[in-house]
Amino acid sequence: MTKDSYSIWVVVLFGMAAALTGGCRSMKAPATSSVAVSNAAVDSAAASGAAEFAPLEMTVAREKLDRARQALADKNYKLANDLANQAQADARLAQAKANSAKAQAASAALQDDIRVLHEELNRTSSPPPQPGVVAPSPAPAAVTTPGQGTR
Repeated sequence: MTKDSYSIWVVVLFGMAAALTGGCRSMKAPATSSVAVSNAAVDSAAASGAAEFAPLEMTVAREKLDRARQALADKNYKLANDLANQAQADARLAQAKANSAKAQAASAALQDDIRVLHEELNRTSSPPPQPGVVAPSPAPAAVTTPGQGTR
């Protein structure tokens, strides 16, 4: 290896090291942003009742968010970004399940209210005529003409 080729390799290696270091720094902002967005998604899911209606998904989202924070602290920005995105997806799933469970409960309550109203209507309305039974007809009304009296 000649002195010139050695110098070229040294420059190439330093260039690659600089590029990799700069690349890692450039991932810090997206990873930090992803962790913040995921944190908001987990908080939103918790506020919607996901811990009650989708406890497994909420636990997984919180664990991934904690791991993303740790990866961010360890300056492992790619892992932090990936875990934050997964935590966000898990939180959204938990929130969707919570919203669905609440909608199903509201639907069931509404159906029960409708059933009670139908029962009440059936109980208070007159019974339907029975086949073969003739309802009595009303008595004819008396007709009065002026000057002649009642007929």
